Amino acid sequence: MSEVSSEIKFAIEGDGAIEATEELLALEGIEGSYAVNEEIQREGVLATIASIVGIVSGTLAVAEQIRKWYQEYKAGKSGKKIAKVLIVGRKGERLLLENATIEQIRKVLES
Repeated sequence: MSEVSSEIKFAIEGDGAIEATEELLALEGIEGSYAVNEEIQREGVLATIASIVGIVSGTLAVAEQIRKWYQEYKAGKSGKKIAKVLIVGRKGERLLLENATIEQIRKVLES
């Protein structure tokens, strides 16, 4: 088991942002918290910022879970959709999940 202990951010936009963020943080192996982004919400878009402070277990398994989670919400899970998800790694690298591979997600989680 490996543990990544620095902070990784997820910016999630869409009418299902809160539900999607809560489910993201409930994935096995992920530890973190989130807040609603008030600045973006004033523009009429619901957005959250999740801070992942720990990944306990293999990053490949977590990357697979994140990709599956994204695909389900992008398709409108529970009638709620997310429009965009951006991951910002510890060193500032950015990855939109739209067409990201599991390998690309893993690299951001590990960097």
